[in-house]
Amino acid sequence: MFDYPVTLTPDDNGTVLATFADVPEAITFGADEEEVLLNAVDALETGLSFYIDARRPLPAPRRPARGQKTVRPSALECAKLGVYQAMIEQGIKKAELARRLRWHMPQVDRLFDLRHASNFDQIEAAARALGKSVTVSIV
Repeated sequence: MFDYPVTLTPDDNGTVLATFADVPEAITFGADEEEVLLNAVDALETGLSFYIDARRPLPAPRRPARGQKTVRPSALECAKLGVYQAMIEQGIKKAELARRLRWHMPQVDRLFDLRHASNFDQIEAAARALGKSVTVSIV
């Protein structure tokens, strides 16, 4: 759902640059492909957090080109992003979500903070308040 195609470009100094066409705010580099792909997860999460902070819809990931690698946020962040996206699609404000959950606003703010280790049951409660559910699969 949040698999974003990443463009890996060898830099002139021997490192590899990673950029995302769908999330131009997410840029990073690494010594090699393995390192840059690890760094790309953090860069992507940081880039997507800018959309949440600005209360903007998340950019939809385009289909990757043949052989192009993709990067996705961690599972916890994907769950948070899914709840955020559902909230935006339904036109629900954070204050309304807080009311539905009977939470204080700082609790809702932490829920959408991709750097905060929210409890998974809180994410599930927020999804239910939006008429959604969270499913987890191991592939």
